[in-house]
Amino acid sequence: MAKEISLTDVRGLVGTETGLSDWIVVDQAMIDAFAHATNDHQFIHVDPERAASSAFGGTIAHGFLTLSLLSAMNYNSLPKVREQTMGINYGFENVRFLSPVKSGARIRGHFVLAEARFRGAGMLMTSYDVSIEIENEKKPALTAKWITIIQFDPKDRPENV
Repeated sequence: MAKEISLTDVRGLVGTETGLSDWIVVDQAMIDAFAHATNDHQFIHVDPERAASSAFGGTIAHGFLTLSLLSAMNYNSLPKVREQTMGINYGFENVRFLSPVKSGARIRGHFVLAEARFRGAGMLMTSYDVSIEIENEKKPALTAKWITIIQFDPKDRPENV
């Protein structure tokens, strides 16, 4: 996939995998920092000794931590749109947490462009079918539909769209 594309190229990519991120290690320090930031200190995330006797055999990442890493994965893997002036996170649909991410696991994001449609004079709304793979696991950590908006100068809008 090209590192940079034009607005005119985006709609032609619908239905294709447009991004595969680098691996990210989700270690205990990251989990602890997220617990501190969100005030979610459930033992399954932050107490390795107690979590060792759980069904998971150790601590696991918060589902919302895994979801939040999509921003870094997006930035790392999706092609940049040349005319973009700003990107906006519009939200998610159908977020499902399918498998726990154990402390120390490596994860990466897969992005399939599901839809791209122009809205108003200077916006392109995109939706991605995303999944986060856990290295050496069959089931993904999560799947979701992620909706974003590419904002651009209206003078850059392609004709006939």
